[in-house]
Order: sequence, then C-alpha cells, then structure tokens
Amino acid sequence: MSGDVCDFNDAETKAVIKYFFLQGKAPKEIHAILTDTLGEHAQWCATVKNWVAQFKRSDFSTCDSPRPGRPKTVTIPRLLIKFTT
Repeated sequence: MSGDVCDFNDAETKAVIKYFFLQGKAPKEIHAILTDTLGEHAQWCATVKNWVAQFKRSDFSTCDSPRPGRPKTVTIPRLLIKFTT
C-alpha cells in the first residue's frame, strides 16, 4: 500500500464507514476496525455513531453539505490612514 494511512480525508473515511454499515456492522465494530487499521488517525467513536445514524436516516451522502454562516475566506479592503502631527 503506497502512501500513509493518515492520508484519508473525512469523505474517504465516511465511505469506508458506509461500506461497513451496509454490511450490517455496528458502530462499535466499525470503530474497532478503523482503530486497528488507522491507529491514532481513526475517527472518534462518537463520529462513527453520528455517521451511522445519518446512514440509518437514508442519507448516504459522504460529502459535507455547504453550511450557512461566515465564509471560509475574507477580503479586507486596505484602509488609507493619514497621520497628522
């Protein structure tokens, strides 16, 4: 296997969890498999449980949906400051 196991992003890990969920595995079983494979880079058990609950609601998306709120990037216009003495 080339690359480091910690190169998994959330979408890839979620897809693996989805695979095990569809095989009928419980969240604790899935977390144990991830911990054996990824070690300290595995998702927390609570995260696995949340994603399994999402799959049980028939939401099989493995990508995060956009969230309302502040943008990830901010543009700050330059301010002209005039100093007087």
